[in-house]
Parts: sequence; structure tokens; C-alpha cells
Amino acid sequence: MSRVCEVCGKKPSVGHNVSHANNKSKAVWRPNLQKLRCVDQKTGSVKRVKACTRCIRSGAVKKAS
Repeated sequence: MSRVCEVCGKKPSVGHNVSHANNKSKAVWRPNLQKLRCVDQKTGSVKRVKACTRCIRSGAVKKAS
């Protein structure tokens, strides 16, 4: 479970790459996870988390300075 956002739970998405000739091959799209130090909302302590860039950009994670 290392490729999961610890904030929103976003996981890899699976499907097919489809060519112009309609050939299908397996494809995996992984979330853009970043390791960062953030401030825990409850305790106020600093901990390391893997968060997707959407969570970081939206402010769901508060970076530790």
C-alpha cells in the first residue's frame, strides 16, 4: 500500500491504452505522490506523509517549516 495518498486515499488507476487501430494494452496511471513533512492537525506534531499534489495544492496538508 505504498502508492496511496495518506490524506485522500487516491490509488493507482487501471485501464487500457487504446491505439488508433483500436489495439488495447494494459495501462496504469499512478498518483503524483510526494514525501513531505506536515503538521498533524490534532496533536500539532510534525510527521512525514506521502500526499498527492492535489492535496498539497488544495491546502488539505499543512507543510511544516
